[in-house]
Amino acid sequence: MLVFGTEMHVVTFVFAVLEIFMFSYQLIFYLSRPQDTQRMWYLILLFLLILYNITGGLFPDNGLSISIVTQNIIAYGTGFIMASYFPYYFYRGFDLKTLRFHAIYGVPLFLLLPYLVFFVIGYSLNKNLNAAIEYGSIIPFFYALILLWAIIKAIRIQYKEHRQRNNFLEEVGVYFAVTPWASMPILSYFHASQLVEVLFTNTGFIIITIIFISTSIKAARKEYAELLELKMADKQSSPYFTENCSRFGLTKREIEIVQNIRQGHKNKAIAEGLHISEGTVKKHIENLFHKTGTNGRMELINKLVSKNNG
Repeated sequence: MLVFGTEMHVVTFVFAVLEIFMFSYQLIFYLSRPQDTQRMWYLILLFLLILYNITGGLFPDNGLSISIVTQNIIAYGTGFIMASYFPYYFYRGFDLKTLRFHAIYGVPLFLLLPYLVFFVIGYSLNKNLNAAIEYGSIIPFFYALILLWAIIKAIRIQYKEHRQRNNFLEEVGVYFAVTPWASMPILSYFHASQLVEVLFTNTGFIIITIIFISTSIKAARKEYAELLELKMADKQSSPYFTENCSRFGLTKREIEIVQNIRQGHKNKAIAEGLHISEGTVKKHIENLFHKTGTNGRMELINKLVSKNNG
């Protein structure tokens, strides 16, 4: 079933709309804390998935003014780029260090280079899409199998030391998320339909999103618990606090914000106590992170009460 007289399947359209809303929502969080690199990697992945769904859904369409050759190059290009970014996302977002070679060297050689040679150059010259798919997907096909094994092995190593129930369920979830994404070159080689590709890739992304949200919640809870511990220890009386505030050039208002954070107050409570808007509080906290080079409330407090700050 297609939508709006285009070549886009209704399932592709639904996923694209939902992911655009998700991207906007997550972007707001990231802009309030730009030091959150894990969210940044996730946003890039989500953005590439949206492009893939839109271009893969709309192209090729004879009713568009863009040539069919260009449409196919773009559609397959977004798929190859997304598949290429996927190992890098796991390398950085999940800190899977053993994927470094694949993320930095393997992907450009065995995924992007075949795309450029067969889909961009070859297909532009001979206009034979079937030949581009047949020959341009051979190397990515076999590399996808190697990459899939490498990612699964890296995940197993990462979770090996922590086999508690929660971590085990997360590990299984990552396995299910990896398989469809790493299989994209294989799907391309076998000329899978738009619906099959969309269901595969977006199902994997849903699992990644669940893991990402779960990890973010656990990190936020841990940070809040540590802040409460700091409050109990009353480390704000540190003799280095005033010196460090001066060293980092904190304003009087920013110091008040830090003191409230140290007491375990949330943004809303800080805003009410200082008679300012919650948005102003968020802006001050963002400035504090920037000035001190920190990436969270706990790290901020520790840096301001410690003797050595580099």
